[in-house]
Amino acid sequence: MDKESTVAMNVLLRRDVPKLGTTGEIVSVSEGYGRNYLLPRKLALEVTPSNLQKIEGEKKQRTAREIQKIEELKAFADRIAAVDVTLKERVSAGDTLYGAVTPKEIVAALAEESIQIDPEMVQMPEPIKTLGVHRIKIRLHSQVTAELKAWIVELKDADKGQANAK
Repeated sequence: MDKESTVAMNVLLRRDVPKLGTTGEIVSVSEGYGRNYLLPRKLALEVTPSNLQKIEGEKKQRTAREIQKIEELKAFADRIAAVDVTLKERVSAGDTLYGAVTPKEIVAALAEESIQIDPEMVQMPEPIKTLGVHRIKIRLHSQVTAELKAWIVELKDADKGQANAK
């Protein structure tokens, strides 16, 4: 079957569809794809004046929810930025750590401060292997990033006894 004999239809996208279009866009698709895939899965609607209004209303609601979510995440980012975490690590010669501080340790340190995040949010180009103060970016959203100060200090012999007692 060649392209000229394929019947096309225009649909109004309700959701972003990869390689096709974005929400609210009118796209031309083959009738089979439109009727058998897009419409039953509620990814698209037939193009009518009432459906155009409906999509505009949904877009406005989605935008309002996104703005509210970003505002909440900005407040959460401020809370993260106000916290400094201290990680006690074993040290070999000089200021080099035996192991390394990874996103997992950062998440655990924040959890002790009652801040819950996922390890994937911690933006570290490579694990930390030296003592000192390190700035770590926490990506909460594509538009919201927090910066955290992590103090990496040497684990002293007295600290080791306390760590074993826990």
